[in-house]
Amino acid sequence: MIYREATPADIADLMKVRLSVKENTLSNPDLVTEQDCLEYITQRGKGWVCEIDLQIVGFAIVDLLEHNIWALFLSPDFEKRGIGKKLHDLMLSWYFQQTKETVWLGTSPKTRAEGFYKKVGWIEIGTHGTREIKFEMTFENWSQSQKK
Repeated sequence: MIYREATPADIADLMKVRLSVKENTLSNPDLVTEQDCLEYITQRGKGWVCEIDLQIVGFAIVDLLEHNIWALFLSPDFEKRGIGKKLHDLMLSWYFQQTKETVWLGTSPKTRAEGFYKKVGWIEIGTHGTREIKFEMTFENWSQSQKK
């Protein structure tokens, strides 16, 4: 497994991973474009990928402008191997080196993603939009979780 920063050349593979997920699916795949991905990894924040045998199997992207986790997705065949946790940790370590601002994310209720975020220390604070749970991670909570 190789973990590295995402590059513009990775965007087509990021889109394949995003469209392969079984939970938190896009109701309209046209809502997230390759141009959006490019903007998030080159201007708004940064992204990371996990490669296995030259295939991108997961990725994470954080947005410094909106203080938001824009994406954390794995190909279904590569779940439950610790890849999501590693991508999560790389992303949050970088984010909190850039700013101490609280970061947030939204995810669908009653999904494995909801359980994952609770397990790694995110705090549920309400709803986002009409159908997602909103979570936050403070710099203090992140720092404490890294001492364990």
